[in-house]
Amino acid sequence: MLFDTHVHLNVRQFDQDREEVIERAKEAGVTHMVIVGFDHETIPKAIELAETYEHFYAAVGWHPVDAIDFTEKELKWLEELASHPKVVALGEMGLDYHWDKSPHDVQKEVFRKQIRLAREVNMPIIIHNREATEDIIKILQEEQASEVGGIMHCYNDDPIYVPACLDMNFYISLGGPVTFKNAKLPKEVAKMVPLDRLLIETDCPFLAPHPNRGKRNEPAYVALVADQIATLRGISAEEVQEATRKNAHHLFRLS
Repeated sequence: MLFDTHVHLNVRQFDQDREEVIERAKEAGVTHMVIVGFDHETIPKAIELAETYEHFYAAVGWHPVDAIDFTEKELKWLEELASHPKVVALGEMGLDYHWDKSPHDVQKEVFRKQIRLAREVNMPIIIHNREATEDIIKILQEEQASEVGGIMHCYNDDPIYVPACLDMNFYISLGGPVTFKNAKLPKEVAKMVPLDRLLIETDCPFLAPHPNRGKRNEPAYVALVADQIATLRGISAEEVQEATRKNAHHLFRLS
């Protein structure tokens, strides 16, 4: 039983065969997943899919790349959606210093507003981080994000930052990069994170794990992530599957 904590089945890359992708996930043992919405187009679709499938859930947030487009109207919208019975987290949110669409100061302010909202509605948050780790940790600390905790999504950074994340009640989620041959950092992280603070994900359609690297990713491939973590830790794949599923249920407050 696998729980993929971060999928984007709500994007256009799956418009032609979404049902087949979902069926393959079920066949691979993926019983639960969180569909992450991050803008005007993907948020309603995440809600729709979560309403359609019993063990699908939604996360709603505003992506940092598009922070320049975020207004009080969007903040109010997220607040309203947070009360939906199938919404289990806010995000993805955070900072992305790779692309230059949204200035850093705008990203930071939008990030802070979403953290404050999460504290108001008492909901965990999902963090998007690209080339901005120190600023993200600083803002999470200043905004007291430890009150709600959440997920460091697709963690692909230096292990030295892991303790600070754990101290703030965050789980570390690993995806396809942990299977890449030369990806040393996520492999180190996979071995050091306490098993009760570890999650797995695909971030599909992006970052497909080996041997599907370069192709469209899909939830069925989360099994490959679990298998690689098990190998790195010297335990069974079943132990990784069980622990990460249990962790996800606890974080998202699912029965």
